[in-house]
Amino acid sequence: MPASERRYHGYYHASPECWSLYEEVLAAEIGNGVLFGQVHSLTVDAYAAQHAGGPHPDKSVCVHLVGLCLVMERGLAPIDVAPRLQRLASTVRAWPHFTPPADRGPLTVFDVAGASSPREHADRVHAWAAQVWSSWSAHHRPLLELTRGCFAPDD
Repeated sequence: MPASERRYHGYYHASPECWSLYEEVLAAEIGNGVLFGQVHSLTVDAYAAQHAGGPHPDKSVCVHLVGLCLVMERGLAPIDVAPRLQRLASTVRAWPHFTPPADRGPLTVFDVAGASSPREHADRVHAWAAQVWSSWSAHHRPLLELTRGCFAPDD
């Protein structure tokens, strides 16, 4: 059995091969501090939102979509997203269910993995994340409402 199949937990609606490629992209980001700060949260959120379904719980889908929303709509830097998502996750008690779109776009983690430089990697992640966010447009209004829980009164 390939290593990718032994490690893949089935949490996302993805194949073991796709998950293995995702792990390679994450390793590239973790190995480059600048790249990590620029795009890591977008990579995680885009992958999770593009692979929503199956056993993926509503809370996780919402948190990752809100992560995309904070960057794409609210203009936050990806490095500033995690603490706000932690705030959201600790305050929401009932998570809405958003039916995943049938078409989540042609860009995937495969496109990011093929980047030949850190700059190209970052550009591809941004394009992929924007596409994934756009594919969930039917749910943008309630997701924008959820982002309010990411901000303290003095933000």
